[in-house]
Amino acid sequence: MNLKKIAELAGVSLATVSKVIHNYSDISEETRTKVLEVMRQNGYVPAHTAKALVQKQSPIIGIVFAGKRHADFAHPFFAEVLNAFQKQVGLLGYDLLFLNPDHESNGQADYLSRCREHQIAGCFIVSGQEVGTEIQALDQSEIPCIGIDLPLYGRSSGYLMSDHASMSAKAVEHFYLLGYRELGYIGSTLESEISSQRERGYRNALESYGLPLREEWFISGDSFYEASGYEAMIQLLQAGSLPRAIFAASDLLAIGAMRALREYGQHVPEEVAIIGCDDIEACRYVSPPLTTLRQNKEKLGRLAASLLFDLIHNQSEASSVVVEPELVVRASCGSRDV
Repeated sequence: MNLKKIAELAGVSLATVSKVIHNYSDISEETRTKVLEVMRQNGYVPAHTAKALVQKQSPIIGIVFAGKRHADFAHPFFAEVLNAFQKQVGLLGYDLLFLNPDHESNGQADYLSRCREHQIAGCFIVSGQEVGTEIQALDQSEIPCIGIDLPLYGRSSGYLMSDHASMSAKAVEHFYLLGYRELGYIGSTLESEISSQRERGYRNALESYGLPLREEWFISGDSFYEASGYEAMIQLLQAGSLPRAIFAASDLLAIGAMRALREYGQHVPEEVAIIGCDDIEACRYVSPPLTTLRQNKEKLGRLAASLLFDLIHNQSEASSVVVEPELVVRASCGSRDV
């Protein structure tokens, strides 16, 4: 893409494009807007602007929710991570700018052009499902990026991820030590690294302990939220064959499953034991309190802020950090005789 091509697409002369770029005053606002929009749609950044973006450090960090089906502030896990991230970047002297995923051009959220337009110093990208080319473009750009539960491999990018396979293995180990042998799983059909790693880890752990893997006890909803957990458990209840213990790939899925069991007169953990994943605040207050695999949300948020700061200031190279989960034992998973 060059100035001549921009002029052709905008239907103006090369001289007009040059005047728009150099902010001449004898260009109408309508023409200026048209040329700038063509530049934005095609990801064109003039040489002098690109140089300024590299040389000028803006005190703004962009927050991007990745994917067509993305997390948001309603998800308690990401809300807590973002809260910790916001506090840490504030101490480092940065403000936050949330890039609206619904602000689209040609059906795509053009994050890269908007980051350049706002001279954003770096981006924190929150994992989502069906991540498209707009995130790949941002990852491969000159803008430093850190992903949470989203692998990034650009030259100025890095990511943090909890050890999801370890979470699943710890759940199976806990069930096994308590005497449970008939184990089920509630996950998500969403295309995400988190979902695939947790289910794959659970299947591998069952195999490691020599436990039966019954496909009819593996149910997936269409999200990580409570309603999906409720619907998944209803499927299991109506099938007429229940596992004695279930690992849910999120706390919200587990809470939804517990609600369905309660409506069907099934008791937790006496008839079905349940372990969740994330350790959101609600785990302490549901009945019975939920055993879960804790992701250290405070640590994830602070680490993400520090890693991004180092990338922005060229104090470290792109890297990936894996955070170990912790089993938090509560009443939803009681002991049984072998």
